Amino acid sequence: MGENMDGITEVFRRFKSYYKEYVWQFAIAILGMIMASIGTAVSAWLVKPVLDYIFVEKNETLLYLLPYAIIAIYFIKSLGVYLQVYFTAYIGQDMIRRFRYKLLDNLLGLDMSFFHKYRTGELMSRIMGDIERIRNIVSSLIPELVREFVTIIGLLCVVIYQSPTLALFSLIVLPAAFYPLSRLAKRMRKLSRTSQETSSDITSVLNEIFSNIEIVKASSAQEKELSKFDNHNTKIFHLNLKSVKVNALVSPMMETLGSVGIAITIIIGGQQVINGEITVGSFFSFLTALFMLYTPIKRITNIYNQMQDAVVASQRTFELLDMQPSIVDGNINFPAKVNSITIQDLKFSYGDKTALNGINLKVYKGQMIALVGSSGGGKSTLINLLMRFYDPNSGMILINDNDLSEFKLDSLRQNIGLVTQRVYIFNDTIAANVAYAAPLNEAKVIMALKMANAYSFVQNLDNGIYTTLDEYGANLSGGQRQRIAIARALYHNPQILIFDEATSALDNESEQEITKAIENLSKDKIIFVIAHRLSTIKNADKIAVIGHGKIVGFGTDKELEAECEIYQKLKLGAIH
Repeated sequence: MGENMDGITEVFRRFKSYYKEYVWQFAIAILGMIMASIGTAVSAWLVKPVLDYIFVEKNETLLYLLPYAIIAIYFIKSLGVYLQVYFTAYIGQDMIRRFRYKLLDNLLGLDMSFFHKYRTGELMSRIMGDIERIRNIVSSLIPELVREFVTIIGLLCVVIYQSPTLALFSLIVLPAAFYPLSRLAKRMRKLSRTSQETSSDITSVLNEIFSNIEIVKASSAQEKELSKFDNHNTKIFHLNLKSVKVNALVSPMMETLGSVGIAITIIIGGQQVINGEITVGSFFSFLTALFMLYTPIKRITNIYNQMQDAVVASQRTFELLDMQPSIVDGNINFPAKVNSITIQDLKFSYGDKTALNGINLKVYKGQMIALVGSSGGGKSTLINLLMRFYDPNSGMILINDNDLSEFKLDSLRQNIGLVTQRVYIFNDTIAANVAYAAPLNEAKVIMALKMANAYSFVQNLDNGIYTTLDEYGANLSGGQRQRIAIARALYHNPQILIFDEATSALDNESEQEITKAIENLSKDKIIFVIAHRLSTIKNADKIAVIGHGKIVGFGTDKELEAECEIYQKLKLGAIH
C-alpha cells in the first residue's frame, strides 16, 4: 500500500504547480462533495423521524413536512454530485492538456539517440494512453475518493450518534479486509504495468503496418502482419481478463464482510429494540446508514484498485518527462559569414560499433565536397555530427574558429540545409512544406521551387503552391517529393547545404537541373554531397573517400582515379 501511496503522492507533486490556477474550480468541486456527502448522511438520519414520529406517533404535521425535506435533501445531494463531477473533470482535462503539451515539448528536445531507441508507436501510446490514465487519477479517481471518504465520515457520525454500541460491533469486521485488499492491489499494479507495455507494443505494430502498407501489399504479407498483430492482441486480451478477475474479487469480498457486520447488527440491535434500549426509528436509521456506509467503503476499495493502473502510467510518463538531452545549447549565435569548416581527429561510436575513427578535413566557403564510400563507412555519421544530432566521442568540428558545441542549436540548424534520401512531407500545402518552420513568403517559396526544378509541375496543380499534400506526399511522385524537400532546404538560404543521396529519386534530366542549381549555389556556400552517381559528384571541388571511419582518399575525380584504389573500385561498382 505504501508503494501505491508514494505513486499517488508523486502525481500530486508533479501537478502541484497547476493547482493554484484552479482555485475557484476546486472550491466549487469541494462544495459539491460536501453537499453530496451531507445529503447522503441526512437522508439516512431522516429514517428515524419518519418511523418514530409518523408511523409510530402518527404525527400528521410531520407527515406533510418531511417528504418536502426529503426532496430538498436529495436535490442538494444531486446538485453537489453534478458540481463535483463537472468541475473536477474540467480541472483534470485542462491540466492533462497542458501536461501532454509539456511532455511532447520535453521529448522534442531530446537527442536523436532517444528516438532511435524508442519506437514511434510506443511514444504515441505513452503520450496519449498513459497520460489519459493519469487524467483518470486527477479528474476522476481522487475526487471520487475524497467524496466517498467525506460520505463515510458523515454516515459514521449518524451510525455512532444512533448507537455507539451497535457501531462498534458492526464495523469491527472492516480491518479484516485490509490485508487481502492490499494483496489484490499489488497484483493489480503488476498486471497494469505489463498491460500498458503490451498496449505500446500493439500501437507500434499498427504504426509499422500502416507506415509500410505499400511493401506489405506488394509482398502479399497481410497474413504475416495480421499474425504478428494477433499475437499482441491476444496477449493484451488475456492481461485485461486477469485484471477483470482481480477487480471482480473486490466487490464480493466487501459484500461478504458487509453481510457479516449487518448480521451482527440485526442480532444485537433487535435485542436492544425488544429491551426498549433504542427506538425502532433509531434502529432503522442506524441500519440505513450502515447499508449506505458499505457502499462508499466498497467504492473506495474499487477506486484504490483502479489507481494501480494510473500509478504505473504515471511512473512511465514521469520517466520520459525526467529525461534530459545530452546535446545542450551553446552560448553564441552562428556566424553571419562562414569562411571554413575544420574537422579535427573526429571519432564517434554507436555503442561498441566504431563509425568514425579519426576524420580530418578542412572545407572553405565556395567549395563543394563530395563524400563517397561503401555503405556503413561513416558518411552519414559525419553528417549527423555536422548537424549536431550527436556529439563526437573525441575530436572537434570548428566553424571558423569556434567549436560546433559553442553555438545555439536553433542558430546552428537554421544555417544548415539538410536533404536526405528519406523525404519528409507533411499533410499541409506545398507552400507550408517548403517554408516549414519559417514565416511563409510566397515569392521565396516560388524562388526555392524554381531552384529545385519543382515549380514547373507545382504550377500545373489545381491550387499551385497552395495544393494540399496527402500524408507522406502520396499524391506526388517520388521525384516530385524529393524536389519539394530540396526546395525546403533552399528556402532558408542556409550557409551550409548537405545533400545526402538527395537526387537518388530523380530522373537524369531533373538530376542535371538540380546539379546545376547546386553548383550555382556553391559560390557563396559550403556544400556537402553524398552520392553514388558519378554525374552528381564529378564537378565537386574535392572528393573525400571514406572507408572504415577514416578518409582514405582526398582530391579531385582525376586525382583519385589515378591514386586511390578504393575510389577506383567504387567507380567500377557503386558509383556510375
